[in-house]
Amino acid sequence: MSGLSELGRIVLVMGLVLVVVGLLLMIAGKVPWLGRLPGDITIQRGNFRFYFPLVTCLLLSSLLTLLFRLFRH
Repeated sequence: MSGLSELGRIVLVMGLVLVVVGLLLMIAGKVPWLGRLPGDITIQRGNFRFYFPLVTCLLLSSLLTLLFRLFRH
């Protein structure tokens, strides 16, 4: 029974993480500067559009790293 209990906890935590990520994605659309920072790469040629949010990825990665380090210790 303890194996199923452990599996249940893991599934519950994964579900909560998905809910939090979903809420963050819903909120992210309302932040006007997110994804449009200087250094984000945008190339438009006719019908083709390439977008890579380089600086946004670096900023979010740094913030998440700091956040995880704070909760880890």
